[in-house]
Amino acid sequence: METLVWVVHVLSAVSVIVLVLLQHGKGADMGAAFGSGSSGSLFGASGSANFLSRTTGILAALFFITSLGLTYLSGHKTEGAGVMDKAVPVQSSKTEPPPPPVAPSEGEASKAAEIPK
Repeated sequence: METLVWVVHVLSAVSVIVLVLLQHGKGADMGAAFGSGSSGSLFGASGSANFLSRTTGILAALFFITSLGLTYLSGHKTEGAGVMDKAVPVQSSKTEPPPPPVAPSEGEASKAAEIPK
């Protein structure tokens, strides 16, 4: 799901950039009034401006919605996303100290005395 939102987000961002660069500035309308070539375009003199500005607005709204969606998805992750969360614990190379010596009981002390050295 998140991958799909990322793809739509990137495509809408690139599309907004392209459409903004295709649009004419405010001064371009004056050139069209005096016979510039833009009046003979597919959408007419003002048709292309309306089409491009509406499409840019729709794609900007889509970009905004996908931005909010990605923010929501990144804030509600339940699994650990860090490297340390997925790491396998490593056994320590330190050895534990031996247990403290226990004093022998009376029966064991006499057996230890009988063992020849």
